[in-house]
Formats: sequence, C-alpha cells, structure tokens
Amino acid sequence: MIDIKTPAEIAIMHEGGKILAKVFNQAKKFIKPGISKLELDKFIERKIIEAGAQPSFKNYKGFPASSCISINHEIVHGIPDNTKIRTGDIVGLDIGVFHRGFHTDSAITIGVGEISKQASDLINITKDSLDQAILKIKPDAKLGSIQKIIEKNVETKNYCLVRVFSGHGIGRKLQEEPTIPNYYGINSQLVLKAGMVICIEPMVIMGKNYHIKILSDGWTAVSESKKLAAHFEHTIAVTKNGFQVLT
Repeated sequence: MIDIKTPAEIAIMHEGGKILAKVFNQAKKFIKPGISKLELDKFIERKIIEAGAQPSFKNYKGFPASSCISINHEIVHGIPDNTKIRTGDIVGLDIGVFHRGFHTDSAITIGVGEISKQASDLINITKDSLDQAILKIKPDAKLGSIQKIIEKNVETKNYCLVRVFSGHGIGRKLQEEPTIPNYYGINSQLVLKAGMVICIEPMVIMGKNYHIKILSDGWTAVSESKKLAAHFEHTIAVTKNGFQVLT
C-alpha cells in the first residue's frame, strides 16, 4: 500500500530535507585526505543532532552508524571504520534524517582532491542519470519512464546499474512502498500520483559486471569486479504539477 502524503506532511519532509542538504554541504567541506570514515560519521551525526533532527540510519535493522560511507569500489552501506580517506578516492555518502515524524534520504559521490578522468566521468554520468530521471516525475507518469531514462543514460555507455538495491517510497518509515529498481521491469507500470514521496537512487559501476559482494561485516556492498562505483539519491515529492525535490 502506497502512502499518499498531505501537503502539510510534505512541508515537514521538506524541512527535514533542508536539514539533510545542509549536512551534506558541511560534510563535503569536512572531507579531506587523512580523516577516517569513523571521524566523518561522527561529524555527520553531530551536525544532524545540532540541527534538531535524528539520524535515520543509526540502529536501522542493526546498522551501527549514522551514515553509510563507501569508498571507490564500495557501492553502498559502507560501515564507518578507521579506514583513512586518501587523495584520489571517490567517496559515497548516504545519509538520512528523521525530523518531526518523517524521514528523508539522500546520497552523493564526491572526489577527494585530484581524481582520475574515469572516476570523474562515472560520477557525472550517475548524477546526470538521476537528474534526468527526476525531470520525468509528474502525476499520471508511469514509473517505467523514470527507469528507462536511468537505464538508457547508464547502460548505453560502458557502465552498468546495480540490480539488487532499489529506490523506494519514504515517509513515516525510512523505506516504504513502492520498490523502485533503476531498470525497466519491476513496478514499471505503476502510475505516479500527487502526494507520493519517493527516493530515486541510481548506483552505477564501471564496466558491464553488475554483480556485487557483501563484505564480512554483513553490510558493505562492493563491486565483484572491484571497479569504481558511484551513488546519487534524492527524496522527491510528486506534486499536482510535477515534482519537488525535498533534499
């Protein structure tokens, strides 16, 4: 069952999304070579709490941290530890906040210092696939139109989409219906309605091997090929006239 939000509820979620956007900007300035994943996570947690919100991820299904921090060939759900961030790394940050009864969720991938052209191209194509997909969101559009644009933007080039993780609905729960794969097929005929709030989050790997592995920590997902991966995500409301990016 898909939960339709009222305008007042979406306004609350937008407040949370603004907090989340601010935390991302603060985190981007904090990241530098030599800091650890754990130091970055503690910084993010502190900034969320200072803003009057709570971390959505901490203790969610047992996840031990406030943010997912994934480096290079780590795709998503990277557990913050003492691993140091280095010049040339690409770092995926996935963060959620809980504010006034509602969650918002977002992700970015950034380069640290000077990165390779391959890494830069990967980041750009992943972000662009999300940006182009968001433009397709409007009442009465089929979810498949979003999935097709992501798939076309990514897989016509030398990249592939992760298939075991998906976007999702969001609201009072961190993950709600519908499930939103980044490729055409599952739920593609679902019709969007005003009041739906969804997370679109393409995860892209260099090359054509989309298989993943989960590390022994039970969370961190890495590319089987050990090639670089990137991840972008926004929380978006379907409005009467189109869409509103809440994060």
